[in-house]
Amino acid sequence: MKVKNIESICCIGAGYVGGPTMAVIADNCPNIKITVVDLSQQRIDLWNSEDLNKIPIFEPGLKEIIKKVRDINLFFSTEVGEAISNADMVFISVNTPTKTKGLGAGRASDISWVEACTRQVAKYAVGETIVVEKSTIPVRTAEAIKSILQNSSKESKNQKKCSFSVLSNPEFLAEGTAISDLQNPDRILIGGENEESIQSLKNIYLNWISEDKLIATNLWSSELSK
Repeated sequence: MKVKNIESICCIGAGYVGGPTMAVIADNCPNIKITVVDLSQQRIDLWNSEDLNKIPIFEPGLKEIIKKVRDINLFFSTEVGEAISNADMVFISVNTPTKTKGLGAGRASDISWVEACTRQVAKYAVGETIVVEKSTIPVRTAEAIKSILQNSSKESKNQKKCSFSVLSNPEFLAEGTAISDLQNPDRILIGGENEESIQSLKNIYLNWISEDKLIATNLWSSELSK
């Protein structure tokens, strides 16, 4: 089994999940370059602020980690395409608000942002890329992501051949304890169909989490857990 060594990560979405999660990964994996991207220049400016009291997420312990790793191996940017093209692994960590219109309005999650991010990945990715869904999403979203990647990659501007594998890595963070939840989780769930890709993500977490807490399953079961 040939496991891809992850040297560069792009996280799309600089919100409550993406920012703290990537900060903790950066703190524990100094050999991995991590770029968190967002279309909001204002949000990125806050993450890059010299005054750490202005970062857009308040969680105990987060400010201290950002001070250690920002501009070392953790970066915040609006250059989405560049970050994707340089990444071995892309986390999709954007909001999935409740639909306000159409079928399921008021109940179902709106995954249009997830779909838009996936099209960006298909457009800019180079070579073999592992795509990790990290947003709170409905079951079967991974199937939609895979379908978009397969269809949209044909329209990619890249001349190099691209290949994708999709993983589900749901978050279980509680407000106020997000950093401790990330540093010492009860479990880490990874769903996927490609054993090598699953192991690549496992190897990242093994830098600070014991193997008995890393649970591998299929995409369906991982999505159902959330």
